[in-house]
Amino acid sequence: MRTDFSTAPRSGASARVWANAPLALQVAIACYAARVRRLVALFVSVLGCVACTRGGNPAAPASGATAASARPWTSPLDRDHVLVGKIWDVAGQRFVEEGALDERVARAPLVVVGEQHDNADAHAVEAALLAVLVRAGRSPSLVAEMLDETEQPAIDKALAEHAGDVDGFARAVDWEHSGWPAWSLYRPVFAIAVAARLPIVAAGVERKRTMTLAHEGISALPEALVRQFELDQALPPRMQSELREEMRDTHCDMLPESMLDSMVLVQRLRDATLSAHLALGARAGGALLIAGNGHARSDRGVPALIAAHLGQRVLAVAVLEVRREWSTPAPYAALFGAKVLPFDYVWFIPRASDDDHCAELRAAHGMKPAR
Repeated sequence: MRTDFSTAPRSGASARVWANAPLALQVAIACYAARVRRLVALFVSVLGCVACTRGGNPAAPASGATAASARPWTSPLDRDHVLVGKIWDVAGQRFVEEGALDERVARAPLVVVGEQHDNADAHAVEAALLAVLVRAGRSPSLVAEMLDETEQPAIDKALAEHAGDVDGFARAVDWEHSGWPAWSLYRPVFAIAVAARLPIVAAGVERKRTMTLAHEGISALPEALVRQFELDQALPPRMQSELREEMRDTHCDMLPESMLDSMVLVQRLRDATLSAHLALGARAGGALLIAGNGHARSDRGVPALIAAHLGQRVLAVAVLEVRREWSTPAPYAALFGAKVLPFDYVWFIPRASDDDHCAELRAAHGMKPAR
């Protein structure tokens, strides 16, 4: 079967590696990219986002229930859901006002915000939280999963030569061809960073490295990273099993059984790379990481790695789309195969789409689930 994935590199060494990769590995890479590349024709202006960060927090109703965040929503589905705009304190098992979360964020040296990549409201929340740090007089680094480490020189050059030009930044990293959702969705977050002259740190793993890792195993990784995060050590059996299931699900059940352990290793590499870059921010004005919700998990994602190997605390905030059938926070833990939501706070937002992207991917490539 001929593969014609739009994520395939177009030229150079990466293209040669791609061409020689087995189909299953190409599917793995394509699935990862496809989950973050829903083309959404929505535009969120930075002015609207900044305005969201400046409004006061609504008072709690007389009944004692906590009010939802009063901000305009862009995503169209279930805006009237009972949880939309509400912020759940997982440890306290209670809803809190936006101002309470702002206070925690303002004090936290390191913050990770887990996102739904193609939801404009998720990025508006990220921008609001980054703005909280700026208003607190801090200069945190914005660490981004969406930017490959190899792009750091281009990022530094763009920030130096075109200060204040957020769209120039997007052109410098060739966002249009990155495989990530439309720049208009992410623009509010980076606009805050560019306007405040914050460091922007590329923390994503280059596709070429993930493919090499899947072929060659742990020997393909930098020795310092392996040693720092013990990537050469086997995970506890239960965690390995859970990660295998997560990889199966996030790759639309299209991977053969033989590929799952390799993809778990790739996930561990991504978490370790994000962790290394985020932790460096603690030496300066702190740092805020934007990444997929899986990386933001406090039980086995970036916060867990940094706590275990670097002894630093990371505040984990997840931004979750509501489900029509779930009107309380507890059921959402099932999305992560957990009994309790694996974050410090969860901010609920409307859904951007009900499209079944796994079905679309299978249909596009004439494939069926692996089991």
